[in-house]
Amino acid sequence: MNVLITGTSQGIGKAIAELFLKEGHTVIGIDRQAASISNSLYTHYTCDIRDTSALPELAEINILINNAGTQNEDDISTNLKALIHITEKYGIQENISSILNIGSASAHTGAEFPEYCASKGGVLAYTKNVAKRVAKFNATCNSLDPGGVLTPLNACVMEDQELWEQIMDETPLRRWATPEEIAQWAYFLTVVNRFCTGQSILVDGGEAINHQFIWKD
Repeated sequence: MNVLITGTSQGIGKAIAELFLKEGHTVIGIDRQAASISNSLYTHYTCDIRDTSALPELAEINILINNAGTQNEDDISTNLKALIHITEKYGIQENISSILNIGSASAHTGAEFPEYCASKGGVLAYTKNVAKRVAKFNATCNSLDPGGVLTPLNACVMEDQELWEQIMDETPLRRWATPEEIAQWAYFLTVVNRFCTGQSILVDGGEAINHQFIWKD
């Protein structure tokens, strides 16, 4: 399989790319940072996904994973508009087998920066739209919506003990996912899965169900 992944220089995107490479797939990465993966099956393009004129021309992409994103930094342009352009350019075509959009638990709860929540909420709706359009190719399209993940992007709260304790109090499993755990979900949804489509898979350690019931004694 030829796999295109955006945002492969660190975090979730790098973990996904490394898992696909381990499984013998050919992987193409697009990131505004330089490559951090060295593998004969890996090709890296350094460019900003918002710059449509800089995107490479690629042939026969079988799996597309839209992972690149920002948090409180031009979120709608990067997380939603660029994702749409990438998908329309590389994903809506007869060789596609599956498309996966990396969303966020915040799309379900609204509990983060306003534009970030809006951008990820748009990803959920767009995922359903794409799932309808690629069904004629026997392809699937889903979103994978993590809660907290141990990535450099989240270092500011991971390294603050007081904030970390507050976050853990809201997470029933009392931990965050590793990038490698999210990569396993990405692999399952794009390679193993052939029937689930148009869905938003929430992987958040139970945070969304942690509603405290308060009642009189």
